[in-house]
Amino acid sequence: MSLLERDLETPANPVDLVEHIALRNGWSFERDDEEEITLTIEGRWCEYQMNFTWLSELEALHLGCGFDLKVPDRRRNEVVQLISRLNEQMWVGHFDFWSSGQAVMFRHALLLAGGAHPSTDQCEAAMKIAVEACERYFQSFQFVVWAGKTAAEALDSALFETAGEA
Repeated sequence: MSLLERDLETPANPVDLVEHIALRNGWSFERDDEEEITLTIEGRWCEYQMNFTWLSELEALHLGCGFDLKVPDRRRNEVVQLISRLNEQMWVGHFDFWSSGQAVMFRHALLLAGGAHPSTDQCEAAMKIAVEACERYFQSFQFVVWAGKTAAEALDSALFETAGEA
């Protein structure tokens, strides 16, 4: 592939690339403006709302991945404890508590300083990492919020590896 062909394939706005990935995978999405897109991706435990925002002043493509789990005030401190423990396990990205929505989300950003453009592989890898992290720890959040477990108990259950499926 020549350099000219590669330039024609790389959209000027990184959010356009994410839209192309969504179209190719048949994912539903909403695009309210040029700088933001929200995808719906079906997971094993739930649907994930994945949002990409182009932050031009930072030259960063921000990814936020959330799931439908409202945290009641009485469980907030334990969820924050769980997030802290989970983030110690993370190499890429992190979980965050979004206080205005009382929700948990996974966040990551691709830094594209100097006019760099993200590749399809980079965007897809970021999506995969986000969904895998949410899938791996979704039940831990459920244990804390709905079963009244401590952060330590919930994390122990998430890190317990099983072999095969029943």
